[in-house]
Amino acid sequence: MKDILLVGFGAIGAVCSLALKRGGKARVTVVARSNYDVIKNQGAIFHSSTYGEIQGWRPDRLCKSVAEAADRSYSHVFIASKAVPELTKTPEILAPFLRAPYADKYPQPTYVLLQNGLEVEKDLYKAIVNLDKGEPRVVGTSMHIGANLSKPNEVVHTISGPISIGLYRPDDTATTKNTAEEASVLNETEDMISAGGIKVEVVPQIRWAKFRKNIINVTFASITALTRYPLPALYRPPPTQETGPYEPFVHPVTKDKIATYTLPNVKAVMLEMLALGHAIGIPDWNEGITTSHIEATLKLVISLHERADSVHKPSMMLDVENGLPLEVEPILGEVVRLAEQYKVDIPVGVNACQSRGS
Repeated sequence: MKDILLVGFGAIGAVCSLALKRGGKARVTVVARSNYDVIKNQGAIFHSSTYGEIQGWRPDRLCKSVAEAADRSYSHVFIASKAVPELTKTPEILAPFLRAPYADKYPQPTYVLLQNGLEVEKDLYKAIVNLDKGEPRVVGTSMHIGANLSKPNEVVHTISGPISIGLYRPDDTATTKNTAEEASVLNETEDMISAGGIKVEVVPQIRWAKFRKNIINVTFASITALTRYPLPALYRPPPTQETGPYEPFVHPVTKDKIATYTLPNVKAVMLEMLALGHAIGIPDWNEGITTSHIEATLKLVISLHERADSVHKPSMMLDVENGLPLEVEPILGEVVRLAEQYKVDIPVGVNACQSRGS
């Protein structure tokens, strides 16, 4: 059985640590910072569409800091903290693993970044290269899991989509096949996660998968953060006697305005992302990004959020509500920088970013 570490016990970190422990293939150490005391004293509570109702759950070991956890060798370190590089870069969070005595005593683990946005792996990859301890094993992910913290130790887990995983390779959007060594690293990671009930897809080109996911974050996460309304406010019809009451919904007074102004702008941003993806080398076929992918994404989002039981809020919206730093740089800033680098016009997206002060 392997020792693994998960850093960051927010909603996604909690769901993934639960899955990793349930899989039975690893001893799970968790670093919980802001909610350490309540997890230690009361454990975590899960209301999960996948795992059911769970009370008082705890990992195998709970630590208050990364430094405290860096007392042993780990096969994998999962990073589930938010990517806010303008405040703290990932190598700073993981500093005890990237310097003596740890770096001299133990081999570097496989790092798995459970974070939104583009190029979130770059800083960590460079830091491991600078150790001169061999080729970095940095795994990027594209996650389709819907989970929120309703309290510091209470998780509402409503959407159980798949996780795509792939080796991060700097400046590479062309590789279409993993080497045998890369496949071995990824299959080992997939085995641990999927054993706990989360579907995992191993991909040769994680940048394609992350870019596709970022289309959702750039559009839908941003609009909810700006308006303070979750996505049912765009798509859910008014309640009926059969459904019972719920809020929000598309009110008849605003329905035409949403259809005339809001939804076309959402699709315009997605089409700008489509053009940018092609410009940076993501192909125009099924495993890349196509117009049909945009249409399918819209249909998926609508199907999830026109339902009477839709309660999920994008994490960016929750961060606004709670006065927390936003993942602006990896989700939006990186898109603007790529557009400038590849000379792609994204007027709708740029205007939206400027309204956020990015």
